[in-house]
Amino acid sequence: VQLQASGGGLVQAGGSLRLSCAASGRAFSTYAMGWFRQAPGKEREFVAAITWGGVTYYADSVKGRFTISRDDAKNTVYLQMNSLKPENTALYYCAADKYGSGSVRAGMYQYWGQGTLVTVSS
Repeated sequence: VQLQASGGGLVQAGGSLRLSCAASGRAFSTYAMGWFRQAPGKEREFVAAITWGGVTYYADSVKGRFTISRDDAKNTVYLQMNSLKPENTALYYCAADKYGSGSVRAGMYQYWGQGTLVTVSS
């Protein structure tokens, strides 16, 4: 499975961005998909995940502002980010878990995209 993340950019605080992650392969609909982020000097952290059945999980810091969704017909997962804050600045990665668990743990994901940079200015 190959993952290609896109949609990052520079946005002012309070603004919105939608990230996309396109996946190769025919088994996408059976995978759980996750978004993680890594800010400079910090460890990679969980942002959101969605199971093959559409159950979603969010980090407490993004609940109510971010929404993860998937379109299995397009082999794509999205992360809609609203009310962005400067502390949301990071490299955002999408990841795929072939076992479909939707875990918050990065180690549970077998496939990773290259990351897309989100910069939120104050």
